[in-house]
Amino acid sequence: MPRNARQALSNDATVWPRHLEHHLSTPLTDRPSATAPRWIDLALLLLLATLWGVAYTFTKVAVESIPPLTVAAVRVTVAGALLGLYIAYRGERIPRTVATWRRLFVQGCLNSIIPFTLIAWGQQHIDSGLAGILNATPPLFVLLITWLWTRHEPITGRKLAGVVSGLAGVTLIIGVDALGGIGTHTLAQIAITVASISYAGAVIYGHRHQDITPAAIAAGTLICATLVLVPASLVFDAPWTLTPSLQSVLAVGALAVFSTGIALMIYFRLLRTLCSMGLASNSYLRAGISVLLGVVFLGEQITATVIGGLVLVVAGVAAIVGVGRRG
Repeated sequence: MPRNARQALSNDATVWPRHLEHHLSTPLTDRPSATAPRWIDLALLLLLATLWGVAYTFTKVAVESIPPLTVAAVRVTVAGALLGLYIAYRGERIPRTVATWRRLFVQGCLNSIIPFTLIAWGQQHIDSGLAGILNATPPLFVLLITWLWTRHEPITGRKLAGVVSGLAGVTLIIGVDALGGIGTHTLAQIAITVASISYAGAVIYGHRHQDITPAAIAAGTLICATLVLVPASLVFDAPWTLTPSLQSVLAVGALAVFSTGIALMIYFRLLRTLCSMGLASNSYLRAGISVLLGVVFLGEQITATVIGGLVLVVAGVAAIVGVGRRG
């Protein structure tokens, strides 16, 4: 490799992490969205989809010996503590006004309290394939909420086509047969659907926190979630009586660190550069990433149907995000 090329790669390897840390620790209003490189948005969207994609596997393992409410409580508590330490290390300030904490509490309900609990409970009762399809519906609900109520961003034909394409792609990837489970364990299906609606509301509501850094927003919402979920866990689960397996404990730890703390910082960072449906489209990417991870690490076979689904997912996300354009 030429010396100049090696030097460029070396510079990228050191500059990019510092660049990302700067973005995660600066108020959203301090950085106009037009200056953000598109490749960073897409890379972070893929990373977020990966972190949240593996969360369903971690959750499945965690609830084998730990009740769903306690899983959610431990998840937000550990993640909130780690983010608090990170903010202290950075010398940042946690918001202090009542109005700000009121907003963070609502965000915590939409981002963590409602969906974490409902998904952990619902996954105990329904097939993972159907759960995956139901979990992929946030872009659809963002579209409906935006069209019927908030009108905070334009609903274009391109975005509508992207929502339909992405959902169709996820269905092909997971398998149309998974839809055969609709109608059984109805409450569990409703729970996961409500979780998806909650995620859709979180994406829309999250644009209100423009004066706070992504790390501080994530920490604040997790603190609010901890104040609700820990007492609920103590009352309903009596966690001191549990004997969780080592696998479940490790799964909860991975959920807290990777799929909650790190993921939420990235999530709130992307809220300033992507439209609501664009950020919600990470739910489509999760299905595609899970398939690719299975092929690479588990030697799973990929079929023509799955390839077609991946193409539809990529096309859908590209249409929603608007690769090459803003909005």
